[in-house]
Amino acid sequence: MKIKLGVIAFLISFTATPQTGGTNSFTFMDLAFNARSLGLGTDFISVKDTDVNLGVANPSLINSQMDKHASFSQALVPGGINYGMVNYARTLKKNFVGVGHIRFVDYGKMTRRDEFGNDQGTFKPMDMIIGASVSKPFSPKLSIGASLNFIYSTLASYTSLGASVDFAGNYYNEDNEFLATLMVKNAGYQFKGYTKKTHDPLPVNVQFAVSKKLAHAPFRFSFLAHTLNRWDLSYVDPNAKETIDALTGDTIPVPTAGFVEKIGRHLTFQTEILVSKNFHLRAAFDLQKRQQMKLEARPGASGFSFGAGFYFKKFSVDYGMAVVSRAGLQHMISLSTDLDQWRK
Repeated sequence: MKIKLGVIAFLISFTATPQTGGTNSFTFMDLAFNARSLGLGTDFISVKDTDVNLGVANPSLINSQMDKHASFSQALVPGGINYGMVNYARTLKKNFVGVGHIRFVDYGKMTRRDEFGNDQGTFKPMDMIIGASVSKPFSPKLSIGASLNFIYSTLASYTSLGASVDFAGNYYNEDNEFLATLMVKNAGYQFKGYTKKTHDPLPVNVQFAVSKKLAHAPFRFSFLAHTLNRWDLSYVDPNAKETIDALTGDTIPVPTAGFVEKIGRHLTFQTEILVSKNFHLRAAFDLQKRQQMKLEARPGASGFSFGAGFYFKKFSVDYGMAVVSRAGLQHMISLSTDLDQWRK
């Protein structure tokens, strides 16, 4: 039981990094639900290829090459808790391509107790998103996409329902291997809160990203600006007080983020090394996650994430790892395949 509660706290803290006060509902929507995205800083939305998982992360990236592609992603979390995603893409009429997806967080079986510690049976809290995404190309370089998501969350006898939409558009120059995209993520409404009178806002996130593959080197660099709908992502402890320098007697104010740091907290730097056609390496750095999750005395590699991709004829395997803090790591594996390859 203690292990499960610790892992739940770990997941909540990981998803809450773009926010600073727990004022949003359904923060699990900000989890990385595929291994490639986890290895590249959680939000990776700026590469257009056959990866159907990126079509869920950014619906404008969905394209005809994803037709009949399916993927399953599973996080590797201790304590009997698991989360992941399953999705499938299909070409529709009039050049539309759609992806259906289910994202889930299952916290396992837990014991319910009253205020006196008496055992009142067990319950299974869980969160789920059922969604559909579609894209439409306007030209070889311009396309738009949208996702509609239905959200369900249950905790013992309490349930919450909501819905959200994601809107995105991108410009893609295949000759220069350059892509730029703008996205509004998690815009929606909580129809039913855990209590009758609560309708908390969703974790809306406006993002802009660019990606560029070098012409004569196996490097692809991506740059993500996230949470553009909120300027200051820093947190100041309301209980913190000014201190006095023991040597000079000067007053030392409570530390606050400066202008440069406030800008940096919005940025994620992402790199893919295309070692070969069958093997890719990945790394990313997110300053906001580092500042929120690091231990002051031993910050370590908080905010960094790493991953790898293995590509075979009929399927691919992706692995992602995020260094959340000294408290632990987050791991995920994704298995993807083109179902047409198996029919042949």
